[in-house]
Amino acid sequence: MARAPLLQLSEISLTFGGDPIFDNLSLVVQPGDRVALVGRNGSGKSTLMKVMAGLVEADRGQRTAAPGVSVGYMEQDPTMEGFETLGAYAASGMDPDEAYRVDMVAEGLKFNPAGLVATASGGEKRRAALAKLMAEAPELMLLDEPTNHLDIEAIAWLEAELKSTKAGYVLISHDRAFLRNLTRATLWIDRGEVRRAEEGFDGFEAWRDRLWEEEDQQRHKLNRKIKAEARWAVEGISARRKRNQGRVRALADLRAERAGQIQRQGAAAMAFEGGATSGKKVVEAFGLFKAFGDKPIVQGLDLTVQRGDRIAFVGPNGVGKTTLIKMLLGQVAPDQGEVKLGTNLEIALFDQTRAQLDPDMTLWDNLVNDPEMGVSGKADQIMVRGVPKHVIGYLKEFLFDEAQARAPVRALSGGEKARLLLARLMAKPSNLLILDEPTNDLDIETLDLLQDLLGDYDGTVLLVSHDRDFLDRTATTTVAMEGDGQATVYAGGWSDYQSQRGTRAKAASSVGKQLSTKGKQPQAVARKTGLSFTEKHRLDELPGVIARLEAEIAKLETLMMDPDLFTQNPVKFEKATDALTDRHAKLQDAEAEWLMLEEKAAQ
Repeated sequence: MARAPLLQLSEISLTFGGDPIFDNLSLVVQPGDRVALVGRNGSGKSTLMKVMAGLVEADRGQRTAAPGVSVGYMEQDPTMEGFETLGAYAASGMDPDEAYRVDMVAEGLKFNPAGLVATASGGEKRRAALAKLMAEAPELMLLDEPTNHLDIEAIAWLEAELKSTKAGYVLISHDRAFLRNLTRATLWIDRGEVRRAEEGFDGFEAWRDRLWEEEDQQRHKLNRKIKAEARWAVEGISARRKRNQGRVRALADLRAERAGQIQRQGAAAMAFEGGATSGKKVVEAFGLFKAFGDKPIVQGLDLTVQRGDRIAFVGPNGVGKTTLIKMLLGQVAPDQGEVKLGTNLEIALFDQTRAQLDPDMTLWDNLVNDPEMGVSGKADQIMVRGVPKHVIGYLKEFLFDEAQARAPVRALSGGEKARLLLARLMAKPSNLLILDEPTNDLDIETLDLLQDLLGDYDGTVLLVSHDRDFLDRTATTTVAMEGDGQATVYAGGWSDYQSQRGTRAKAASSVGKQLSTKGKQPQAVARKTGLSFTEKHRLDELPGVIARLEAEIAKLETLMMDPDLFTQNPVKFEKATDALTDRHAKLQDAEAEWLMLEEKAAQ
């Protein structure tokens, strides 16, 4: 017997500021659906998700959720008024007996539940909103850019959780690898229309291009038909025209049909202009050491950056990637070691915090008030790669309309802010690009264009990103920062790094075994088989992890001892059963890991 849909939208119409966002839109989300929601920045993805969540009411149409189905929504900019800590917000509305789930999720997402809302960054608030949704475990999850502000380890944890969940979900994300690994259907918003394909994001671009090709063919046929009918109308004798007024009206209808077609939005007219050629060696670093208190950032790092390199810095949040780049640029002094900068460097910075944009100023003022872009005596022009341009014309190249030019930056979406920052960046010549999390909020088409531009850029690129696909497409070298000051250089992008990392680990293990069997260099063997700093830290924290898991298991077992739980709340019983199974498995893994590390420490 077919199950009822989790959610259904029927003939939804919605208008903002006189412009229709959707008109007669209908869609269905079925149980177990894993759906990618894709579309250009500004196409209405977040708005549609809010309609699905019941947070925005449509002008016309109906939203229907299945009886008893819980729908959870993770928003991009959560409001947390009235909550002192991030954990209190994440646990709000939950049964106190299930609040422990917030702590479990917080560990995977790497956020501190005790953190104060008043001092939390936007990224910390978004992680708390995501933790709230994951802890609540609704039957339908609506996730708006969940990977923004997550490092690769946290993304991998979230990916594993979503792969194992029984819930249905709809994802908005710019992260291709994340979408490819998780989705089995695609909803595509294009010019107010939503189309659905019963295949995951991996097949989206081929499907989209096929539909666009069919559209172009239909438009070509329509144009030919209009041309033929117009020729008949002009050349036919008056008597014949008089007898064929229906055909004349049909021609008018054809022209009205063409006029009513919405043209596809073009790509942003982005371009990098290389500045003067830099020296062959852009940066040379020797024996870099840097620590904050007892936390080492790098220890003994040697790195040479050659002109034309594309070097990616990867690692967990807080490991020191941005600090290392600042050391390489001479902006932060190392505790030990030396940095030599090359000659003729012209540096352009894309800052992940968007600090270069004044949120209270308009887009227009953010450009003309930049001392490097202003044109003397011209309040409506800016200097773009050495050529004066009108502000509105330049903003239109980056897909902003005239009304937006006079709006404050704070009114822009995350993707629009990223595009505005790129507009500033690309107006100036450079030969060294620093891109700190450039992929956050950009739509996939703009990401594609940015990747192509970086491929053709004559200068050097230093890049921080957690987007695995973007790293694979752009990086020629990867510096992996894995904590405890360890920074290792690998050739290639993310996938190459993962492959080489595994090969090195196997080689190290093989060497260790050979040395131990031959009985040579006993002191060296002892050092290799002893615990690393990370392993020692893990061994110290495992007893606490085990104790917490045991406490969670005891709490779940107490909850399930209630004889009325299954009959009165079967959904809660099922969740508790799944959680108990999960906790037992994690406890077994933690105990096995503790035993292995204890044996290694004793060698």
